[in-house]
Amino acid sequence: MRRGLVLGPFLGMLWTLVMATSVAIVFSFATGNAARPGLWGSLLLGAVCGGLALWPMPRLAKLACGVLIAFGSGLISGAVVLGDGVAPARHALVALVLGLAVTGPLMAMLAGIGRGALSRHEAERAVIRFLTGFGYVFFTAIVAIPFYVMVMTSLKSQQELLANPLDFSIDLSRGLDLFRSYKELFRDFHFGRYMWTSFYVSVLTVLITLAFSIPGAYAVARLRFRGRAVLARSILLIYMVPMIVLALPIYIAFSLTGLRNSIVGIVMIYPVTTIPVALYMLQGYFRGLPGEVEEAGLMDGLNRLQVIWKITLPLSLPALASVSLYVFMIAWNEFLLAFMLLDDPAKFTLTRGVTMLNSSEIPRQHLMAGAVIATVPIMVLFLGLEKFMTRGLTAGSVKG
Repeated sequence: MRRGLVLGPFLGMLWTLVMATSVAIVFSFATGNAARPGLWGSLLLGAVCGGLALWPMPRLAKLACGVLIAFGSGLISGAVVLGDGVAPARHALVALVLGLAVTGPLMAMLAGIGRGALSRHEAERAVIRFLTGFGYVFFTAIVAIPFYVMVMTSLKSQQELLANPLDFSIDLSRGLDLFRSYKELFRDFHFGRYMWTSFYVSVLTVLITLAFSIPGAYAVARLRFRGRAVLARSILLIYMVPMIVLALPIYIAFSLTGLRNSIVGIVMIYPVTTIPVALYMLQGYFRGLPGEVEEAGLMDGLNRLQVIWKITLPLSLPALASVSLYVFMIAWNEFLLAFMLLDDPAKFTLTRGVTMLNSSEIPRQHLMAGAVIATVPIMVLFLGLEKFMTRGLTAGSVKG
């Protein structure tokens, strides 16, 4: 497969099949009408577009010609097969979208590829471009499709779900009534209280975790003492024991001490699961900090605690932000311990409250709305702190 006239159509067929599947899924979810990729139509269209991408002509003209050919071929060849009763305008729109999705990326994949013999480097470069594009499409799909289904289902009424559970389109004419499930969750199921409980439990977990992990990680990274290497290597040993194995001992101990069904018990047990990973993350970061800065502080008369507070922690803000966010996410999403230890609905965390919705007596859209409420805040928090976490605050702290 070292000739362009073979590689181009071959990659074109594979890419068109990927795009036809993607367009069919998007169309089905957006309109509620069944659609599927047509195997032979996709292969034929891909071979034509792959061969066209190798043709020596101006890029803009090649793109326009490719879209027109893909549009016409898409209508004729059935690269995307729509169900009965779909309007001709939608057939044309699907063919146009498929043409754009096939032609543009194929031109980028096969850029610099001729119709004749290819070197190994040229062939590998085209294949890598195809695999990169496929990876973007695949991983976007496995993340976006479940979230889309969850959100769309939460916006439906009970009648719509019973009429067609696989229809993930929404009726915008309902207006604010689309959010009826969310309103009922906060009004009838006390989800505002669950969110507040999860929030302050997660914040307390972060504070307790940092209070123990910062000095512990600093001691492992900077101080010299007997057993230091063993301690550093054994920090994550707790994760070798599945939490389900510890569930029964924890339940018995908390029942005997009166900590079961209490927020205090939850706040006590959550840091046990987060401190080891925080220790591991922070001790690795502390080791990477320039020791000269701390030595200079000690020479200026600071004691070890002052060095940690005034020098090490300010330099470690990116790591502290990363650890805090990670611990917050663990505490916010934790389910097993909350399900096992909490029985009183007045003390439920958000994940425990969502589980309560998994009942045949509660409409399915309420469960999906609860899942959206549990997912969106942590997603927004992560996206908001992402830049701060990756900011290199240690740059320039030591000059050679």
